[in-house]
Amino acid sequence: MTRIRTLAILWACLLSLSLIEMWSPSRALAESYFAGKFGVTLPQSLSDGKATQDGIGGLEISDQPLKNSLNLGVKFGHYFSRAKWLGIETGLSYTTPHIKEGSLTFTGPGGSQTSPTLSGVHQRVITWEVATLLFRYPGRRSQPYIGIGPALFFGTLKGPTAPPGQSGTAIGVNAEAGVRYFMTRHWALFAEGTYNRARLGYISNDSNPAADPFGFRATYSVVTLNIGIGYHF
Repeated sequence: MTRIRTLAILWACLLSLSLIEMWSPSRALAESYFAGKFGVTLPQSLSDGKATQDGIGGLEISDQPLKNSLNLGVKFGHYFSRAKWLGIETGLSYTTPHIKEGSLTFTGPGGSQTSPTLSGVHQRVITWEVATLLFRYPGRRSQPYIGIGPALFFGTLKGPTAPPGQSGTAIGVNAEAGVRYFMTRHWALFAEGTYNRARLGYISNDSNPAADPFGFRATYSVVTLNIGIGYHF
């Protein structure tokens, strides 16, 4: 909660500066930038789960709550000379929203069955924001912006005492909104919120006796709050 409050205060400060300076004449130029960011991931539960393991494939799985997590990322972008309000960005982020300890309920034509309490499972997700289309207000110092585009999600699962787990790759969406504040001509602070959503498939691996046999598909959706610093050139 302390991390979330700190990020919220920084968000509010940058937004206030943006509102104060939006009246200033624009001097934004075509530019490229490289930035680093960190923050907190606030995930929703893995939802709409379907088992894929041999013998129980197709059974519906109850939602699996996820833990909040730290988030780290880098990104590279460019704004165009003929449309200074338009840009494109690519980036990578890393987060670990682990699955909480709890029970699973399996539902199918024969009814429902609840498992014993299961230990938590470690989940790691790397997101490649492939090509986010950005729209900004090209202000003098403060630049609010929004963006949306496709993303690739690379997830892995591994229980604390389980054999090697599953990995899954999926295509999804990245949406973001934020505000950038230039401290100098080249250096800018920013605060940003992103929304990611994808259908991850941790597919059953029954052919590998060393692997965890349980597999499923589920909807992964998270909100991330970040602050960061970028160099513009």
